[in-house]
Amino acid sequence: MRPVLFQIGPLTVYSFGLMMGLAFIAGNYFLTREITRKKLDPKVATEITLICIIAGIVGSKLLYLIENWSSFIKDPIGQAFTAGGLTFYGGLILTIIAINVYLKFQKIPFLVIADAASPALALAYGIGRIGCHLAGDGDYGIPTSLPWGVNYEHGTVPPSIMFSDPDVMKYYPDILKKFPNGVPDNALMHPTPVYEFLAASVIFFILVKLLKKNFPDGKVFMSYLVFTGAARFLVEFIRLNPRLLFGLSEAQLISSVLIIIGIIGVVYYSGNKEFTKYIPKPIKVSVAADKNKNITKQNKKNN
Repeated sequence: MRPVLFQIGPLTVYSFGLMMGLAFIAGNYFLTREITRKKLDPKVATEITLICIIAGIVGSKLLYLIENWSSFIKDPIGQAFTAGGLTFYGGLILTIIAINVYLKFQKIPFLVIADAASPALALAYGIGRIGCHLAGDGDYGIPTSLPWGVNYEHGTVPPSIMFSDPDVMKYYPDILKKFPNGVPDNALMHPTPVYEFLAASVIFFILVKLLKKNFPDGKVFMSYLVFTGAARFLVEFIRLNPRLLFGLSEAQLISSVLIIIGIIGVVYYSGNKEFTKYIPKPIKVSVAADKNKNITKQNKKNN
């Protein structure tokens, strides 16, 4: 594990922070490309990316604090401002709400942007998970004997800490039986962040293909909810999280809701052929910019 990639004097480059930065850059690139293809103003992509950065981090932190309320009450400042402790679904939910509000002011249908952003969201999530893997921040899975098991002892949250909570471990009797004295730091774990990166990459390519089809607005986003919800639901079976209801974790319960909404949406949009795609208004170009464009064209002809 490499929580710290390198240091240059007082500057420390952390693997998680770097991968999060790359995730937003890659997401913004593909979102801008798709929004341009839809003949919308490219600045919308930049503004949405900024909203995703702010709402994503705030939402992820808020849900994490709610999940760990007792720890937050004991140390509110430390828990609120620590670099770690982010829960993806909190960021996703708050981001959807914030973007919806923004698009109402822009008078652009939410589902148009949701479709365009779906591949970017999948890709950014996958890249971010590589950051979790390199940091070894506790997002890894349970112990495994598979040949690709990973040693996370040098991560920011080594297994001896991750598997020390008795309230969580009671849901994993097999692990307690195998490691009665506690899970050692050098135990091999399922590299679930890598699994999620691979799943996100597949979802990204599928969604890119779907965007090229003449689907009504909203169908690609609903497909994203199904795919990403299913991927997270499955990986949770080998992750260390408390079970809340029906033997399922919080993430699995949220995933189930997203899958149901997505399936209903896909069926709904597939069965209603009268839905048409949104046709954006022409992008406004300033008179000065238009004149400069014409002058440039004229100069090229003269040359």
